[in-house]
Amino acid sequence: QVQFVESGGGLVQPGGSLRLSCATSGTIFSIYSMGWYRQAPGKQRELVAAVTKVGSTNYEDSVKGRFTISRDNAKNTVYLQMNNMKPEDTANYYCNAHLPGIPPVFDWGQGTQVTVSS
Repeated sequence: QVQFVESGGGLVQPGGSLRLSCATSGTIFSIYSMGWYRQAPGKQRELVAAVTKVGSTNYEDSVKGRFTISRDNAKNTVYLQMNNMKPEDTANYYCNAHLPGIPPVFDWGQGTQVTVSS
């Protein structure tokens, strides 16, 4: 069973920063691109950022220039550095394998809650 373990969330003031981490199995990490997703209350889960096995990245428009996704292939871990955070970034953040054009096929982890508030 594939598992994703997210961590690093918390409460941060507007303009602040957080760094999220997600660990998974080496098999998944070696095969797939990885993505960070988020789901705010009452909204659908959305893709925030993705990184390929070789480090190419893409971002949802609202986070471009503020968030940076990266991966450490030796640690089977993907990161999301979030800077200049805004209240609208408040959500539960999840990682999963990213397959362009189709929804993630693996079960979701618990996610990590991010709250941006003064």
